[in-house]
Amino acid sequence: MPDPIFVLCNPQAGRGRGARILPRLLEALRRRGRDVEHGLTRGPGEEAGMARAAVARGHHTVAVVGGDGTWSNAAAGLMDCGAPVRLGLVPAGTGADLARSFGIPRDVEGCARVLVEGKPRPMDAGRIEGRPFFNLAGFGYDVAVIEDTRSVRGLSGPLLYLYCALRQIRRFPGFDVAIEVDGRQLDAPRALMVTISSGRVFGGGFPLWPDADPGDGRMEALVIHDASTLGRLGLMQRLRTGRHHGRPGVSGASGHSFTLLFREPPRYETDGEWNQARSAELRIATLPGALQVLAPAEA
Repeated sequence: MPDPIFVLCNPQAGRGRGARILPRLLEALRRRGRDVEHGLTRGPGEEAGMARAAVARGHHTVAVVGGDGTWSNAAAGLMDCGAPVRLGLVPAGTGADLARSFGIPRDVEGCARVLVEGKPRPMDAGRIEGRPFFNLAGFGYDVAVIEDTRSVRGLSGPLLYLYCALRQIRRFPGFDVAIEVDGRQLDAPRALMVTISSGRVFGGGFPLWPDADPGDGRMEALVIHDASTLGRLGLMQRLRTGRHHGRPGVSGASGHSFTLLFREPPRYETDGEWNQARSAELRIATLPGALQVLAPAEA
């Protein structure tokens, strides 16, 4: 008899989309002959404990309805549960970048099909300051945009993010950082943005590394060099279309371990969550095959 699926849902994801699609997902799974239990988060940070509790009750498949932050918190809990488990990603948030890297559809029926018929694929993680991340750690411009969204009133959703992104193209001062990848120095003049990632996309679909494999045991460092406002706009346009690699103003390298040295402890984001570093020197390690993710068989 197939294992029952536990569906963990963030009802606030996507401005309430999580709550709206949950009944349809449960019904689609039951039509496919699967027993289903589910639980709703009441606030940020509950996902890890709920995921561990589901595994302790005997669930080997945990499907998470939400976005990158919800998935990251749940995945961190599953890493520590000490039992084999498969993570299912059901996009309900505005970004859903991690799901894009695995070719997971956004529609409910497509997600149900992946949860029942999909194949487990390895997913790497990164570790920074003792916490895991699964898509990306970012420094600089993207963090400034996240911070700016907190100060703007009267806008929401994609329009708010676009407005703040354009404001920070002009306002963000850039920063100095020295970066080593597997002990080798990476070309990193004054930077606009630095990312360390295992996934292919960020920011709702910007193709950072279009050919990256999130389960190959390596991560990728990308440096967008600082430039004038007009130069920044050109760099971000190339980043939006995936035509930035090998162009002036961009450097990158693939590796297993990363050291970043800043002038002072930086603020940074992991899978969309804001953090304040404790030290000016940060080390990031790759954790190969940290979890198994259910993906389309043809992906």
